[in-house]
Amino acid sequence: MEKLKEKILNLKKEKNAVILAHLYQLPEIQDIADFVGDSYNLSKQASQTDAKIIVFCGVYFMAETAAIISPDKKVLLPEIDAGCPMADMITIADIEKLKIENPKAIIITYINSNAEIKAYSDIVCTSSNAVKIVKKLPKCQKDIIFVPDKYLGNYIAKQNLDRNIILFNGYCNVHSKILPDDVKNLKEKHPNSFVLVHPECRGEVIDMADEVLSTTGMINFVKNSAKKEFIICTEIGIMYKLEKDNPNKIFYHISKLAICPNMKKTTLEKVLFSLEDLKYEIKVDKNIAILANSAINKMFELSK
Repeated sequence: MEKLKEKILNLKKEKNAVILAHLYQLPEIQDIADFVGDSYNLSKQASQTDAKIIVFCGVYFMAETAAIISPDKKVLLPEIDAGCPMADMITIADIEKLKIENPKAIIITYINSNAEIKAYSDIVCTSSNAVKIVKKLPKCQKDIIFVPDKYLGNYIAKQNLDRNIILFNGYCNVHSKILPDDVKNLKEKHPNSFVLVHPECRGEVIDMADEVLSTTGMINFVKNSAKKEFIICTEIGIMYKLEKDNPNKIFYHISKLAICPNMKKTTLEKVLFSLEDLKYEIKVDKNIAILANSAINKMFELSK
């Protein structure tokens, strides 16, 4: 494995590439990455890098977002079949129907979505900045169509922001498998533990949280917390960085079912092949990219 990592790092340098990896990726993928983070942080890194090639170790919509943000870069996805079921749940017909039914509403789209949906939207958001973005909207903007994640949308709606959040019936099939009983059982076993929950989780699970945080939010919270024990309610890939960065703290992952198979499809071999053959390059239709980029840029502006 070490020889494989060395080959990747040498080839990356030779081809002026940068490797971005989501926190749900396999440990060995996180180890070779230049940047590890959640969707928002990796989007920012993609927009700021001077590298000519971006190797995105994540799922399709993430590489697609990087290609939209950085049209002058070559964006590679080592595993072309790494998709996102939630992103695929919503279609243009779905979002058009919601707009017809709610003509005064603006459309805020979770970054976990395909390019065509982003292009149809007014603003893109992530789990780390969704509430902040809604807070910054003019008070007269009462109606918001939020797609595709109903659980994140419902979490926003509960923040007493005086908005009418119109939801689509989409969800993360990984986070939705985390159940209240999972939290209850772990809390009974470890009563001194602090419960961190991702806002893609069910509302009943969110209600049991001590803190509701994005993946990067969890990383930062644990780092700065005096607490020693944590129950982690998100995809299992985050455990590697949490344990690596905090050897004196104890973590309990919530459920063996909270594993994203798409995030685990990327391997070191596939990253090497991607750099060697410059595959698979992700391209977005120019007109769609322009519209989607506008919605993404609004996210960056409102997140300051």
